Amino acid sequence: QVQLVESGGGLVQAGGSLRLSCAASGRTFSSYAMGWFRQAPGKEREFVARINGRNPITYYADSVKGRFAISRDDAKNTVYLQMNNLKPEDTALYYCAADQANGGTRLKVGQYDYWGQGTQVTVSS
Repeated sequence: QVQLVESGGGLVQAGGSLRLSCAASGRTFSSYAMGWFRQAPGKEREFVARINGRNPITYYADSVKGRFAISRDDAKNTVYLQMNNLKPEDTALYYCAADQANGGTRLKVGQYDYWGQGTQVTVSS
């Protein structure tokens, strides 16, 4: 069982930056792939970024490439999402998720096994 707790959300002006953190419980954090998803009001939850474990290959949604960066610190059981040049359309509830099937390009909501409660990001224009 893995428990995930997100933090770092808030209100920021367009063009600003935020760094989200996701702290995970459990001894096997390094073996999980970790992902960030987001859900805006009235919309489906969508993939944002993924980082595999042990061999930390990263994947990004086209809408955030070049602006967001996912990273992980296995010693701290934490995954991060650095968000730069934020836009109003980035406004959403951001979720951290863990995928036991490490490796591969797994970008769908249903492919992740554990989820956090989410942290709100609001970008004003």
